[in-house]
Formats: sequence, structure tokens, C-alpha cells
Amino acid sequence: MLNKIAAEKAKFHLTEKHETNVIHRERETYSFVKTSSVIGRDEAKQHLVNFLMNPTDGEDIPVLPTVGIGGIGKTTLAQLVFNEESVKSHFELRIWVCVTEDFDIKQLMIKIIKSAIGMNCKDMNKEELHKVLQDCLNGKRFFMVLDDVWNEDKKKWSELKDLLCGGAQGSRIIITTRSRKVATITGTIPPYDLEHLSYDNCLSLFLKLAFKEGEEKQHDNLVRIGEGIVQKCKGVALAVKTLGSLLCSTRVQHDWELVRDSELWKLKQEENDILPALKLSYDHLPWYLKQCFAFCSVFPKDFEFNHPFLISLWMANGFLQSPYENEEPEDIGNRYIQELLSRCFFQQVEEESIFFSTLKMHDLVHDLALSVAQNEVNSCNHYSTGNVRHLWFDLSKQDASQLPNNLGCLQSLFLLDTEGKADNESLIAEVISRSKHLKVLDLPECSLEQLPSNISYLKQLRCLSLAYNGNIKRLPNSICNLQSLRTLDFSGCGGIEEFPKDIRYLISLRELTVTTKQTRLQENGISCLTCLRRLIFSECENLEKLFEDIQNLTALRELYIYECHNLVSLPQGLKYLPTLQSLSISNCEKLDLTMEELELEREKDGSLRKLFIGGVPKLESLPQWILLGSTKTLQYLAICNLENVLTLPTWTQHLT
Repeated sequence: MLNKIAAEKAKFHLTEKHETNVIHRERETYSFVKTSSVIGRDEAKQHLVNFLMNPTDGEDIPVLPTVGIGGIGKTTLAQLVFNEESVKSHFELRIWVCVTEDFDIKQLMIKIIKSAIGMNCKDMNKEELHKVLQDCLNGKRFFMVLDDVWNEDKKKWSELKDLLCGGAQGSRIIITTRSRKVATITGTIPPYDLEHLSYDNCLSLFLKLAFKEGEEKQHDNLVRIGEGIVQKCKGVALAVKTLGSLLCSTRVQHDWELVRDSELWKLKQEENDILPALKLSYDHLPWYLKQCFAFCSVFPKDFEFNHPFLISLWMANGFLQSPYENEEPEDIGNRYIQELLSRCFFQQVEEESIFFSTLKMHDLVHDLALSVAQNEVNSCNHYSTGNVRHLWFDLSKQDASQLPNNLGCLQSLFLLDTEGKADNESLIAEVISRSKHLKVLDLPECSLEQLPSNISYLKQLRCLSLAYNGNIKRLPNSICNLQSLRTLDFSGCGGIEEFPKDIRYLISLRELTVTTKQTRLQENGISCLTCLRRLIFSECENLEKLFEDIQNLTALRELYIYECHNLVSLPQGLKYLPTLQSLSISNCEKLDLTMEELELEREKDGSLRKLFIGGVPKLESLPQWILLGSTKTLQYLAICNLENVLTLPTWTQHLT
């Protein structure tokens, strides 16, 4: 294959080109907007107008960033404010600049001068431009919109802002951006997050675009279909405009139904429609984030996930890359998630918890992910003709016969069967026999009673989840041959009577989630997994004690113990975990956290950053061993549902 590529390179005279971050595009915005065509933005408009009018102290020019995904209406909102009569009369100069992608300071000065006084300065050098700009702004109260900013280089922003310091008191700048990082760099006050349009406002906008005035009253059938189309847009104005404009020229019911029932990414899109607008955000991603984002198209729409789950999948597929030699994969993954969050590819579903938050993708962002990963990822009914690498298959919605034939390249399989429709053991055995390169095997709620024996053939398997298969009584010892395994999850498998006897040979395991019927855990088992970073005990109803040699887990960073109602004590070795950063204990009614205080305590400073204790009624005082040496590192301390705790110990006064 490589020889063929090399030959074609020569045949077609192709040359190597180094990747740059400059994405050239044609989009150029302007300040005019037809006010009557804007629906549902009165509250947002008033917020921005208040920012412009209200007096502030200090010499620094106040800057308000407006943030949201592509197509949500940031530019339209800025246009509304720019053309508001009270704003026009309040400022001596109003300046509108559509910012170039590379944030070229010289080009920005040319655009600012052109917008402010209409002067064309293309032939001037920087020094001449600076003088004209100073004369232009000197002593004048100005309002500037910098639309569509992508620059994340703080030095460039500081250079531009220094050039704008000649204006009078009361000058203001509004920035529109898709990036929270841009907002952090530029804003002098917290950013304004532009909300999605309400369903009613979206429907009004759609009807306005799809019909001539009053015409919708003659087409009740199309209006009903239109209501379903509007729901697909999930509050994004440009998506409503895209589909409304697409249907304005047809009154054929079948055409409307086709748009309603098709995936947005399969519909024809013009250059300024919603998917090309969102694709611009994707084009700006560095290469390592592009593959991570595209992979997320394997999830169904509205699927909610947390940080550890997603990071384990990225890690298993080899997507986590770092320029730093010793950076942990989990830290790389968290950094990637923060980048995608800041660029509006992910949404936070709930308030961030002490440990991690729940995330999801906006439906339109999911459509974008599907469009860029068409032949490699199949989610639900999105089947392609190519070699599928990542597959989500729900047996409660589809028949097993619909599984793709060609699974030779499959690397990730998510198989669900909440209704227990299929003979899953034989089905999984068959899929394994056809998918020798699997790296992720996720089998939640599949009503499994045992794992197929051929699972040991998956030598490249790195992530195995059997969550909530309550009928499994034991895991085959053959899974201990999976020495590439990094994540093993059998949470909710309440029927498990014992661990595989050779579990200590899973030498690459970094994350283990356990549910078991056992009362005691074997020694020289989990404690031999010296690569473990995260260990979770969940719903272990009978468990009375953990393993005593827990101090051998010298790389352990996170320990969570949930719903272990008969757990009576923790091992002494817990005090000597040198890298433990997060500890959470909840709903362990019989647990006594007091420990024998030894003379020889930790030699080094503690590492604990986050501590949660809740639902431990036997706790009468917070023991010193938990935070020994960690008073300087602790960032979060949450104590809930502790009936007996009246006062905190004196050492909590030293938390910095």
C-alpha cells in the first residue's frame, strides 16, 4: 500500500506540505441587519446594550466576549446592538471589524480605519497606520465589534489592545467567538453565553423563511412536518435558516418529509449553511483533537458521558498524544476534553461535580462528527459501505442480522441489549471471531451469564466493560491473558462470586471498577496491579474488608468506595499511598474510619486534592490520617450526611 502511495505521489507530481493553522475562508461579515428578521433575542440584546451604556471605573477599555457554537446567532446579536438607535447616539465612533483568521495586526488596523472613517490605507506601513489610527480614535468614545475571533495568542491580543488605548472614557469592545479560551484571553468581564433560541422562536423563524407571509395557513400539513424539522435544529438559528430556505421553493409534502426524516449531514448544504459553518470550527482543531472528536460520533444523539469513560476509550484507541515525555494519559485526556469544551464541541449537562462532570454533544455538533467520520464510525442506523472501525449496535432496536458483514477492521464495539432479545454469548463469540483487532469491547446490560471463551484471543484489547450484567457469576481466568488491558469495568455485576485467580497478571491495567458478592478480597490480587491509577468499589453488598496490602498500589491516584453497606474498615496501608489525589467514600453505613495512629507516618508530604465523605453515620470526627500532610494540596473537601460530626478537627484550620 505504501509503495502504491509513493508511486502515485510521483505520478501526480504531489509535493509535501507542512500543516499550518491558518484556515482560509470566504466568510466576511458586516454591520447591517434587518431588525424585523431577528426573532427571540430581545433579552440578549438588552444585556449587551446595558454593558455599553453603564459607566465603569478604570482606564482599561471594557471588553465583553459573546460565546456560542457556530450558527447560534452571535454575529446577528452584535449587528442588532450595533444598529440600536440609543447606541448610535451614545458613541461618536462605531467600528465593525470581521477579524482575519491569522489575527494579522496590520490588516486589523487597515480594517479599523476603513470602518471608522472610510479611509483606504492598504499601501501604508505599520508606523503610518498607527499614526492614522491614533488620530482616528484620539479623544473619541468608540464602540468596536470584533466579529468571529479565533486568535488564542495573548501577545497578539495585547498588541492590538495597546493600539486602541487612545479613545475616550466610556469606549467599549464586544467580541464574538466560538472559543472560551479566546473569551478568557480578551474579556475584562465574564463572557456572555448566548442561549439557544426557544422552540417557539425557532418555529416562527422557520415559517417566516419557508413561506411567504400568511401562506402557511394554506398548508397545515406542511406546518406539522415543519414542527418536526424545527425540533432537529435544537435552538440553532442558522440551522433553522438553512432548512427553512431549503424548503421555501417546494410545497411537495414528500420533499418536506425527506428533510424531516433525513440526517442533517446528508442534506445538500450551501457554503453559508449550518454544517459548513460548524465545519469551520472542526477545521481549526489541531490534528490530535480531530480524531478524538470524530470518534465521538459513535455515540447516539443525546448520549451522556463523563470524563473517565471517554478518556478510557480515547486511550484504548491510541488517540492521546503529548509533547511531554512523562505526562499521564489521563491528564492528556482531561486536557483534550477541556479544549473541546472551550470550543463548544461538548456541552456540560450538569454542574461540575467534585470529581468530574457529565457531558454531551449538541445534535448539530453530532451531525458534524458524523459527516467527518462517515466511513470509519457507525452509530445506530448510520451504516456505511466502508471498513467500519467503531460500531455502536443496540439489539433492542435492531436485529443481529443487521450487523455489518465486514468487521475485520473493527477496533471499538459497543453492544447493548437492555431487553434481552438475543443469544448474546454466541453473538459476541461470533463477533470476536470476526474482529481480531478489537481494542474496545463495551457490553453493558447485555443479560450475559458468561463471557465467551474466545475473548482471550483479543490480544490488542485495552478496554473491557461488562457493566450491569447481573447474571455473571465469575469472569473466566482466560481474561488474565489480556496483558494489553488498561480498563476493566464490571460495576453492577452483583452476581460475581470471585475474581479470576490470576488477576495479578493484568499488568497494564490502569482503571478497575468492581462489584462483587465476596466478603473479603484475596491478597496478592488487585494489590499486584501496580499500574492502577483509578480503583472503584461499587455496590459490594457483602464486602467487609478490602485487601490489606493496598500500599503496593504506588501509582494509584483515585479511590472511590460507593454503596458498600457492610464494609467495616479500611486497610492501614491506605495511609501510605504516595500519589493518591482523590478519595470518595459514600453510603457505607458500617464503616469506621478511625485507624491506629502509628508513630512512623508518611515520610513525604501528602498528595490528596479532593475528598468526599457522605453517608458514613459511624463517623464521629474526621480522622487525622486522611489528610496527613495534605493541608497544602487539598482543593475540595465535601462532608455530607454525617449525623455525629459536630466540629471539625483543628488541623482543618491549616488548609491553604
